[in-house]
Amino acid sequence: MGLKCGIIGITNSGKTTLFNCMSGAGVQTSVSSFSSTGSNLGMMKVPDRRLCEIARFQETRKIVPTTVDIVDIPGVSRGSLEGNRFLGDVRNTDALIHVLRCFDDPNVPHVSDKIDPLTDLETVGLELQVKDMEILEKKIEKLVKPAGTGDREAKKGLDVLYRYREHFENLQPARTMKISEKDKRHVEDLDFLSEKPVLYVCNVDDRSSAAGNEHSEKVKKKLKEEGAKVLVIAARIEAEISELESSEERKEFLDAMGLEEPGVDRLTRAAYSLLNLRTFFTIGPKEIRAWTIRAGMNAHQAAGVIHSDMERGFIRAEVIKFADFVNLRSEAACRNKGKISVEGKSYEVKDGDILNIRFNV
Repeated sequence: MGLKCGIIGITNSGKTTLFNCMSGAGVQTSVSSFSSTGSNLGMMKVPDRRLCEIARFQETRKIVPTTVDIVDIPGVSRGSLEGNRFLGDVRNTDALIHVLRCFDDPNVPHVSDKIDPLTDLETVGLELQVKDMEILEKKIEKLVKPAGTGDREAKKGLDVLYRYREHFENLQPARTMKISEKDKRHVEDLDFLSEKPVLYVCNVDDRSSAAGNEHSEKVKKKLKEEGAKVLVIAARIEAEISELESSEERKEFLDAMGLEEPGVDRLTRAAYSLLNLRTFFTIGPKEIRAWTIRAGMNAHQAAGVIHSDMERGFIRAEVIKFADFVNLRSEAACRNKGKISVEGKSYEVKDGDILNIRFNV
């Protein structure tokens, strides 16, 4: 799919620790007050219990979860913005995970010597909006002259751009701008950084992993107006969980911390949803595999995700709903009960569909 989810935040917010937990990359972390100048690339496996449910009724050699690319973007710190690749790497992502420091630790210095996630939130957000404003002003300059000579389209575009400028001047991100789709076409080419969907993660201390703390509560209250999703996670605990080898050890650890599942699993699923992605499955004795598609993609496009030959020679898709497969316990039973539908190219693939692509090349 080629989709990327970027992890951003101030230096020493714990974002690289979370990146390591999500990707298993093992990137070195530090407590330096300055950020690195390079991004870390990784891939996160998306946890999906449906794979194990399918495997109960379909013998197979292996189970393959779907994945999403993630990038740990250099943190924001004093004096580092001009020298690092922060803004450029943000532009190359499809969605963002913004990690906010909500823990006190004298051994991990804060870039401003004070734990204040709301200020950190504004600091990172402002960097994106400043860049957006620069791009906006350049387009305004291009439209002023034609608008002044009576070009109606330029006049309309200029009106929309002025509305965005006022929005940015009020320190608001592009994604909260209330504007019609018709008017939005005037800024589509600008690809605003602050337009990208954002998932916020409050990185708390160990004791607050289950219920959060006063810092995370402030963040939730602040972002409630935006309708943004906020997760509370203790990155240090997640790092310890990721090092445990057996499922029994992990369960004991989670029970002791009052957690139902690792926070990284919740985070990964939330990031997947943030990218507006859906999962379909292919099943067989060789493998049960989960595949990623964008919401709204049809069967013909889904076939191309599996292999270009399938897309080129597409004939039809045989579709079983996940619930039907689990209830009836086999593909043969689904066929006997009429629970396999035959669909053409235009069929919109639903999350959880089990597909068998028929093709000829």
